[in-house]
Order: sequence, then structure tokens, then C-alpha cells
Amino acid sequence: MYGNDFGPGSDTPLNATETPDYTDALQEYFDGLIADDSRIEPRDAMPDGYRATLIRQIAQHAHSEIIGMQPEGNFITRAPSLRRKAILMAKVQDEAGHGLYLYSAAETLGVDRSELLDKLHNGKQKYSSIFNYPTLTWADMGTIGWLVDGAAIMNQVPLCRCSYGPYARAMIRVCKEESFHQRQGYEILWTLSKGTVEQQAMLQDAANRWWWPALMMFGPPDSGDAATDGHTAQNMAWGIKRFSNDDLRQKFVDMTVPQAIKLGITLPDPDLRWDEERGHWDFGEIDWDEFWRVIKGDGPCNAQRMALRVGSHEDGAWVREAAVAYADKVAARESAGAVA
Repeated sequence: MYGNDFGPGSDTPLNATETPDYTDALQEYFDGLIADDSRIEPRDAMPDGYRATLIRQIAQHAHSEIIGMQPEGNFITRAPSLRRKAILMAKVQDEAGHGLYLYSAAETLGVDRSELLDKLHNGKQKYSSIFNYPTLTWADMGTIGWLVDGAAIMNQVPLCRCSYGPYARAMIRVCKEESFHQRQGYEILWTLSKGTVEQQAMLQDAANRWWWPALMMFGPPDSGDAATDGHTAQNMAWGIKRFSNDDLRQKFVDMTVPQAIKLGITLPDPDLRWDEERGHWDFGEIDWDEFWRVIKGDGPCNAQRMALRVGSHEDGAWVREAAVAYADKVAARESAGAVA
């Protein structure tokens, strides 16, 4: 997942509800699994709110992986060398695979993938706000790997311990591949930092543009919004979420600032300073107005990202139809053979 930045307002409820056949005994069984830090599996009884929250989170995570292919795919034809091109192609392919794992995990909760894609295309479900910013130079490829994938790893590693088994298991491979992406991005930036004056300026420009959106990836602050705080508390009680937004954001800043210093980058925050007493880096106020504008569709690339996504989906309709027709034909042959 690329962050927890989706915020309230989903079309699916986040509060726990119960179906008529969800008995007290089943609730007690579910609560026992959560209390023991055990895995909830698809056939286990679970509250409707738990299921709905997982569908929402996993789907938006999957959407983020698929939309996230666009900013980097834009540079495959413009990579500075064959080696860089091959690495970038592998990374974009990894993101497609991550989307596949996650849509499959969501389907174990009883939702159809086509339904999730319809909700993405009609705006009822979101993807991470970070992918609504443009990629302008090759340095952006490195900065996305360093900052965006770095923030994703900070969010995703705790998900390997998520209480829902299929999601947790999918995240193990995702995190291993994201770690490669983060190192690949940092290596691009390290090379640029040792290059020409123009390359160093390109590196600094990319850091200036991506730093604040990367911090927004962890979602709204944990205090000041009762609805958001309530969702966080419930998700943590269910074992879906392990750390608060602000805790993860602080860990990310503490990890990233020393790396920026090593690269010779000046991060665009005049309030950034080490607090000896806290043992953490202090940082300035995030522009949450910008965050919510992008979430609501007013980012630099919102319209472009969705137009390309919907167009690609429509262009691929014949492939899906052919695959279904072939599967039906094979099934019919096997059924006829069984009868014979």
C-alpha cells in the first residue's frame, strides 16, 4: 500500500455491523483470534465492518499499485541506458504483480475484481494521492524509489502482520520487491549526486517536489479529526493497522533525513532539525489543504491518470472477453468428456 492517505468518505462502512446470522458465539470466536494475534482466514466468521474495511483498504492498495505504473512507465522509453531501462521495466512489472496479488486477496473476501475496478473508474474508490504528481525528469525515477517506495515500505512492513491472512501473506513478497525498488531509486540518486552540476540540480529539484507529497502518504494527522482517529483506533483494535499515521511518518523522517544528508540534498523544510531531547527529527507543518485537494481530484495529474486507466481498461475488453470465451469452451469440452 502506498500509504494510508485515503481518508474518510469511502462508499463502504467502517463501523462494525453484524449480519442477522452473525451470532454472539461467532463474535467471541473472532475476538479470540484477534486477542491471540492469530490470522483470520477467508472461511472464518468476521464482522461486516471488518470485512468492509479490508475490502476498502486492499482494493485501494491494489488500485495504487496499478495507477502507480503510469508515472514510471512514462520514462521507460527515455531511460539513460539499456541497464536503466531493463531495471525500470522490471520495477513497473513488479507493480503490476503487486496489484494482481492484492486484487486476489480482496476476492477472498467475497468481492469481484470487476466490481472493484468499476468503483475505481467511477470515482467511488481512491488510490494513493502521491500518483497524482507529474514525473518531469529522470531524477524523479530515483526520487520515487527513494521517497515514495521508502514511505510505502514503512507502511507495508507492518501489514505483513495484518490479522487477515491472505493480505498479510501477499505483503511478504510485496515488501521484498519494494525494498529492491527503494534501493534502486537511491542508487539512481547517488549516481546523480556524483555527477555534473546540472545532474545535482536535477536531483535537488526532484527532492523539492516530492518531499512533502511523500510525507502526506501516511495520511492525515492522528489528532484533530475525530472520524479519522476513530477509524485508526478500530483498525488497530482489529489488528489491520499496527501503528498510527503520525508514528509512521516520524519513523520515515528519521530514516530519510540522514540519507538526504548523505546525498547532499537540502530538504525543502526550514523547520527540519534534530531534537536531542526527543531523539527524533522535528519537521514543519504539512499543507493539508493541498492533500485534500488532491484526494478530491484536483491534483496536477488526477484527470490524466484516470483517463489513461479507463482507456486502457476499455481497450483491453476484447482480451478479457476472449479469455472468458476460451475458458468456457474448455469447460464445455471437459464437461462433455466427463459425460461420455
